[in-house]
Order: sequence, then structure tokens, then C-alpha cells
Amino acid sequence: MDFGLSEEQELLQDMIRRFAQNECPTTRLRELFDAGSGQDPALWSALSEMGVAGLIIPEAQGGAGLELLDLALVAEILGETALPVPFLGHSLAVLGVKLLGSEAQRSSILPALARGDQIATVALQEGDRAWAPRDWTVKLDGDRISGVKSIVVHAELADQILVGLEGGRLAWVDARADGVAIEAENGIDRTRPFSTLTFDGAAAEVLEAGAGSSQQLMNAAAVLLAADAFGAASKLIDLDVAYAQSREQFGQPIGQFQAIKHGIARMGTELEPTRGLWWYAAYALDHLPAEAERAASVAKAHISERAMSVARESVELHGGYGFTWECEVQMWFKRIMFDRCFLGTPEQHRERCAALAGW
Repeated sequence: MDFGLSEEQELLQDMIRRFAQNECPTTRLRELFDAGSGQDPALWSALSEMGVAGLIIPEAQGGAGLELLDLALVAEILGETALPVPFLGHSLAVLGVKLLGSEAQRSSILPALARGDQIATVALQEGDRAWAPRDWTVKLDGDRISGVKSIVVHAELADQILVGLEGGRLAWVDARADGVAIEAENGIDRTRPFSTLTFDGAAAEVLEAGAGSSQQLMNAAAVLLAADAFGAASKLIDLDVAYAQSREQFGQPIGQFQAIKHGIARMGTELEPTRGLWWYAAYALDHLPAEAERAASVAKAHISERAMSVARESVELHGGYGFTWECEVQMWFKRIMFDRCFLGTPEQHRERCAALAGW
């Protein structure tokens, strides 16, 4: 039995990786990171032309019709390259409409998102720790919504927003409509800036699926964040290897010292086995619904925590230089910090796993 990726999936990852390396090398990434804008419109436009914006949208609505695992494989490469594009919010908004919208809603909303003509994002989290559908408090009054959402990624770029409502329902909102106020926040990950959104009687179109169905979207979000963190941690290990081969002490590369090379080897052997967690969780969301929720939380909790450990050790390995703004380690360190905390910390997801197991 083959548990590896298909040739097409490997080609997909290779295509995205080569694009990122050519169009946004570390020097360009540094410029964007320093500027703090968190985006380069040309990058997202090119990715949309390559089909990334509509990767999991059905062919009938103009997409490629692929599965969540394929989307997560893209998330891994974007984490590895820290590409500053609105992929996360856009992909989750697409998933929400695909999973919970009516046929009419899917037909009217998804084609523009598939082409990249419009950018979407999601407004799900409230405060520091309230992220699950049961915690949402944005109120629906007729076809108007009111409330506050925090940590809305790339909100200032978005044309449309998928909003979590009280009772676990979801609504589609025009980001430029009256009653929508966007306040940019000073986030740590400059490749994915976020904002606080205030809705004050904003017009909204509620998705057809009722309360309870939105947990599918949260499961998918956990998988994409886990894949992104895995990719970022893999990149840090590559940076550690390169640094250990080039930095010299006592007349030889520091990679010759056991404490260094054994530390890097341990990071790799602890991270690599977790790849199967997010692969399986992504597969389960499409094919094993009874196992999907627990698998997603296990992947998010374990991988984001393991990636954070890699990030800390990478800073230490780079010595005093590792704590500076000039060291490129900080860009992936901060990306992992975001992945760890957004839409549930490891502690919260472990609690969820325990609850699902009846503990």
C-alpha cells in the first residue's frame, strides 16, 4: 500500500515552491517583512492564475475540484517560504461557502473567488481565546449583523468576509459595506497582518447550513494551520543546517560539534513524523468524517507545539545573532507563533480531544 503523495501532488508542491523561490526570495521577503504590509498583489495574482485561489472549488464553479489534502500541501509550501499572500483567509472562506452554502450561494459566490477576481477572508475568533462556534457572539437581526471579531487576517485586502455568528451559523458580508469597520492591529507575523472588525448593522447573507455544520470549517482551519507550521519548522531546520555549515569556531564549522549536529538531528527526527498527522487529518475531513474533528485537533496541537520548539532551538543555535531583527530566523519564528495561537492553542485543542474521547 502506498502512503505517499501522488505524482500530481508532488508536482503541485514543486510548482508552488519554485514560484516562491523565484518571485519572492529571502531578499524580497525581507523587504515586505520590513515594510509590514504583509502582501504583494503580484504574488497573489500569479498564484490565482496558477489555480491556487480555486484549488478546492468544484469545476462547475470554475475551480480545480481538488481535496483538502491538496490545499494543505500548498499551505505547507507557503509556510516553508513564508509567502505573504492572503491564502489562509481566502481558502477558509472558500471552504465555508463550499461546505455550508446552498447551491445558489455557491454558484453566485465561488466563481469570482476561483478566478481571483475577489479576495475573501474569515472573521471567526473573538478576543484572545474565544474561537469555537459555541463561543461566537455576533448577533443576527433579520439580514443585519452586529458584534466584534478579532484577528481577521488580511482584512484590509478582502472584498468579502465570512463571519461566524451567535449559535454557530455563518454569514457572507461585503467588506466595503456600510456598518463594517476595519481597524488594523500590530500583529507579530508581518506576512499575515490582521485586524479587528466591528459590525454595526451590516448587511449579511446567511449561509444555508444551520448551527453545528460550522465545526467542519474549524477542523479544516486547524489542518491548514498545522501544515503551515510544519512547513515553517522545516524551513528553520534547513536554515540551521546552513548556518552550522558556514559558521566557524575554533577553526572548524560549528556543525562538527556534537551538541550542534545532534541537536539539529533531534529537531528533524521529532518534526518529520508529525507530517502524517496533518496528512491524515486532511484526508479524514474528506473521507472519514467520524474521525475528522479529533484528527484535526491532534494535528493542530501537536504540530504547532513541536514547531514552536524547533523555532526556539533555532534561535538558540544562531546564538546572539538569532535574537536580532537582521536574522531571518525571526520571520519563520513569528509565523509559527501565529499558527500556534490562532483559532485555538495546543492546550485548547488537547482539551477538545479529551472531550471528544469522553474523558
